[in-house]
Amino acid sequence: MKANKAQIDKALKAPADTRFFLLHGPDDSGSRAIARALGQAMGAEAERVDLSGAELKADPARLADEAASISMFGGARWILVEPAGDEIVPALEALLEAPAAGNPVAVVAGSLKPASKLLKLALAAPAALAFASYVPDARDADRLAQEMARAEGLTVRPDVARRIAESCAGNRALIGQELAKFALYAGASPEAPRTIDHDVIDALGAGSDGGDLSRLVDSVAGGDAAGLAAELARLHAEGVEGITLIRAMLRRIALLARLRAEVDRGSTASAVMASSGKSLFWKEKDEVGRQLSRWRAALLAKAMSRLLEAERQVKASGGIGPLAADEELFAICRQAARLR
Repeated sequence: MKANKAQIDKALKAPADTRFFLLHGPDDSGSRAIARALGQAMGAEAERVDLSGAELKADPARLADEAASISMFGGARWILVEPAGDEIVPALEALLEAPAAGNPVAVVAGSLKPASKLLKLALAAPAALAFASYVPDARDADRLAQEMARAEGLTVRPDVARRIAESCAGNRALIGQELAKFALYAGASPEAPRTIDHDVIDALGAGSDGGDLSRLVDSVAGGDAAGLAAELARLHAEGVEGITLIRAMLRRIALLARLRAEVDRGSTASAVMASSGKSLFWKEKDEVGRQLSRWRAALLAKAMSRLLEAERQVKASGGIGPLAADEELFAICRQAARLR
């Protein structure tokens, strides 16, 4: 059955009552956060069994067997299935039909079409919960960053939270990694909270490491294919590739999307740029302003979606790996060149 966040949170308190959780949607980090929450609900000593869609396609009975098995250590256990698609439907049907299955199953499936057999099965089964995670919009991402900061023992102003969220393109996993880094630097914990400001982000934030990526980002968003090729050659020689490049580009696209939303609500581009404040480094303002004048909301949304899909391809086993990032950067660069 379809579940909202409140229903998922309630189910995690008694996970054995649910045969499987289908975690899908374009925000993979959100789905994985729920899977981690399931593991935490099972307890620190719980055994996790990792299975792939390919393994369950080859042996559909295995999932029900694992769900009914007792941990070799005598404690709780749960099962994580990733990556997964329609190929695991027979395994899930066997799980639902099994007379007993005390170990809950989390299935991380990514984006699913309405016609997906996997999605239809989960929505129709009373013993299953399906939850879709979406990349948060700017306002939700700001709130998310503040909530996650409090969990780390950090206090941040709204403008600082916005900068953190934008630097991570609203990605929950990246926001969590950044905040953990800031908390360690500040000596913060829930028992000993600390306040951080822009100076900490300037020193440690995502934009300050992984090499100088500003020229690459500007080449892509500005439609400069020759400049992009040169930057990729330089960065690859330094060992910078794949996910690092995608996330740098995601940060710029997310920034442009927020600024474009303000323009579309009636502000002038110059007023929006003037009010961007510390969320944008001064040396980037001229180039970002030029990009803002070209890129429209629909194309920015499309670019965001394509970059997130490229990140999935880079991570996928058996795929083309970091080359997926290069291909997508060139595709967006070609789109930007047509906007000139």
